[in-house]
Amino acid sequence: MLLKEILSKYPKDPEYLIEILLEYQTSKKNHYISPEDVSRISGHFDIPESQVCSVISFYTLLSMEPKGRYVVQICHDVPCFVNDATNIYEELVNVLGIKEGETTPDNLFTLEITECLGCCNEAPAMRVNNQVYTNLTPAKIEKLIKDLRGEIK
Repeated sequence: MLLKEILSKYPKDPEYLIEILLEYQTSKKNHYISPEDVSRISGHFDIPESQVCSVISFYTLLSMEPKGRYVVQICHDVPCFVNDATNIYEELVNVLGIKEGETTPDNLFTLEITECLGCCNEAPAMRVNNQVYTNLTPAKIEKLIKDLRGEIK
């Protein structure tokens, strides 16, 4: 969805800045907000670009750096950590060939560590874009990544 369309859906009130940023970033294939986007958004609200950048840098769900098509976030809070999230992370590193904060050369995956996903009773958990996966095992990770790559028919 175009930024112009998203901006037109909301009142011209900076109170809606976070909702607009989240909706716009999620609608983009590379999951980020460019400096040009920041300029257009700040102009829409008549607020300084630094205010928009401050909001983006505060929230870990928002980014000014391009990411892969699939943003893989592994939970590392205590319940997930105790339930083997470290081995799940290592499996992701092995299968994707990247470490935390990196993006695969084909721009398909970005790997991140995140805080609680709210699935403590089904740990370990991870989120891929907006989909949460729980009770993870290395075999589940391998199948999911192959599926996302289109290797499973």
